[in-house]
Amino acid sequence: MISHHTFSARSRRRFAGACAVPLLVLLAACGGGGDSAADEPVASVAGESAPAAPDPSAPAGSADTGKGAFYDAQMTYVECMRTKGGVEDFPDPRLSGYLDWAKIDEVVDPNGGGEEYKGGKDAVCFPELSAAMALEPPRDPQRDFESMLAHAKCMRDNGVSRFTNPTMSGGGVMPGGDPNPADPAFDQDSPAYKEARRACKDKLLEGLDGMQ
Repeated sequence: MISHHTFSARSRRRFAGACAVPLLVLLAACGGGGDSAADEPVASVAGESAPAAPDPSAPAGSADTGKGAFYDAQMTYVECMRTKGGVEDFPDPRLSGYLDWAKIDEVVDPNGGGEEYKGGKDAVCFPELSAAMALEPPRDPQRDFESMLAHAKCMRDNGVSRFTNPTMSGGGVMPGGDPNPADPAFDQDSPAYKEARRACKDKLLEGLDGMQ
């Protein structure tokens, strides 16, 4: 029997990471860089959307078309969650197409099994979610790395001293966070940790929320 605590904010972040951009090299535990990177320079990155990497061979307007397809596919997932998934109040995606995890957190059933984070009951809507993420517009891994690096530094500055940096690996990004996810070093449900996340949320580019 899996308790509801298993599907806490920590599980939501793991689920978000597992289903997100293919360019991110993600570990199921979302481990990050070591202490040696803690003081490296951090680019100043606000919480704006990361631009899609340009494709010189693509016809004019194709980027907008891609974003529209991503949004439409996410709406298909949302409708599945509201009907077959058993989450009637599952929120619309953002206009960018990314899921709004803050609003999803608000509709979580405290007596449920985390269906809101794992594709509905018995993961019935996971195929729709996978199809949507396959249509996500291209991202810039360097900008994503700088964003997560700024977020990690902010978390440490706001009291989560052991929050690790992300790392670049094989041209992708491996998120930072808990130095030992198998035996968590800090309580992500504590008021202090939640306050740090609120203070640092704007450091993450859109689409990266929930990844570290």
